[in-house]
Amino acid sequence: MTWIDRFDGLRALPAEIADALVSGSNVVSLPAGARVFEAGQHADNLLLLLGGTVRVQQRSESGREVFLYRVHAGESCVLTTACMLANEDYSAEGITETEVEAVVIPHRVFEDLAGRSDRFRSFIFRAYSRRIADLFALIHDIVFQRVDVRLAARLLSLARGDEVQATHQALSVELGTAREVVSRTLGDFQRRGWVEQSRGLIRVLNREALDRHARSVT
Repeated sequence: MTWIDRFDGLRALPAEIADALVSGSNVVSLPAGARVFEAGQHADNLLLLLGGTVRVQQRSESGREVFLYRVHAGESCVLTTACMLANEDYSAEGITETEVEAVVIPHRVFEDLAGRSDRFRSFIFRAYSRRIADLFALIHDIVFQRVDVRLAARLLSLARGDEVQATHQALSVELGTAREVVSRTLGDFQRRGWVEQSRGLIRVLNREALDRHARSVT
C-alpha cells in the first residue's frame, strides 16, 4: 500500500502511471505556520495533503487579508492546479495551520502524467471543479448573507468540541469583514447566552441556537 491509496481518484490508476507518480514524487513534513507558497512565486509543485490543513488567503496592498479556502487531508490546492495549468505565478499565499504531511509532485511529473493518463487528468479536474464550486459559494455568502449568520456557521465549523481557538481578527479574515463587526456580533451572541469569550478562545454554550441562526433565511 502507498500514499496513492489514500486518494479515491488515484486508486484506479494503471500500475505504470501509479509507479511513475510515486517514484517521481516526494513526501514531506511541514511545521505549523510554514509558508507553502506566496503571491508572485512560480508554481513548481502540486501538493496533495496526507494530513493537516493549509489555509489559502489573499493579501491586499494595504495588508488586509481575505480568507479563500482550506486544503484538508485527501485534497489538493486548486490555486496551485490553476497556476500550473496556465504556467502563471501565485496570486495568493498558502500557510500551514497545523503540522502537515504532503506529497510533492513536481511540475514536470504533473504535466507528463496529465498528458499520459485520462484517470490522472480526471482526478485533477474533479478536485478543481469541486473547489471552484466552493469559491462561488464563498462569494455568494459574502455578497448575500448577513455577517451574523455567516459567523454562527463559521463558529460551528471551526469548533473542536465546544471550543474555537481564534481571535476576533482571525475570524474577521475568515469572513472578509472588519474586526469591529465580528467583536460586535460576538458580543451579541454572548448576551444571548450562545457563546462565552476569553482571550483567543470562544466557547460554544448553545450549539442548537447557533445552528438555527446559521440556517436562518436572510
